[in-house]
Amino acid sequence: MFDFLFSFNPVLLALFAGLFTWGVTLLGASSVFILKNFNQRITDIMLGFAAGVMMAASVWSLLLPSIELSEKIGYIKWLPPLVGFLMGAAFLRILDKVTPHLHIGFTESEGVKTSLKKQWLLFLSITLHNIPEGLAVGVAFGSLASNASMQGFNDAVALALGIGIQNFPEGVAVALPLRSSGISKKKAFNLGQLSAIVEPIFAVIGASLVYFFLPILPFALSFAAGAMIYVVVEEVIPESQNNGNTDIATLATIAGFAVMMLLDVALG
Repeated sequence: MFDFLFSFNPVLLALFAGLFTWGVTLLGASSVFILKNFNQRITDIMLGFAAGVMMAASVWSLLLPSIELSEKIGYIKWLPPLVGFLMGAAFLRILDKVTPHLHIGFTESEGVKTSLKKQWLLFLSITLHNIPEGLAVGVAFGSLASNASMQGFNDAVALALGIGIQNFPEGVAVALPLRSSGISKKKAFNLGQLSAIVEPIFAVIGASLVYFFLPILPFALSFAAGAMIYVVVEEVIPESQNNGNTDIATLATIAGFAVMMLLDVALG
């Protein structure tokens, strides 16, 4: 089984994983054809759960491996994690400033001024959210080029599973508000699932970078972590806390963190 798994190029494995996480978003977005009403409480619970998963994945699947790998390669063990983390957050900050978008549950758009409709601003917001997730999955699988072990593979699978788990409620949380804004079910579904199409794209980009330039791997792992933490703090948690469901959304965040931690420790 081990030999079979590693007969695949890590970049190809990253593509498969990115397609998986995108596919789970597609399944979540398809709920628009089944559910009639948009429930803000459920949406906030889903967003809180997603925040917990992303935070735990940033620590166990990205930052801790970055620290361990930095020491193994011979770097100052805290330097690549720190530099990569800050660069990842700065990257998302720049995207946040130059890309027009609207967070779920908010009325004021962010980024450069635009005449785009609300539905497109929501779509761009979730697309930004999905970029670091795709990068994280890609970097995790790309790292197999230098860490071709079952543990490394299990760590990457745990990360993809965790992101996939939170992508289902995310797909629901995108498609249903879009439907409630007045657009058709088909268009709400299409925008919901297309918001995650960046995940396989950036998974391949992330995997390719660390596959061909292995010395940057510790930086790439922490870069993805910094980008994800920025998204959680700037976007996901505020969205889950903005509609009077603070307590239940917070509990959902704890649950999401615990589920991702369990996945990573059990499989890693």
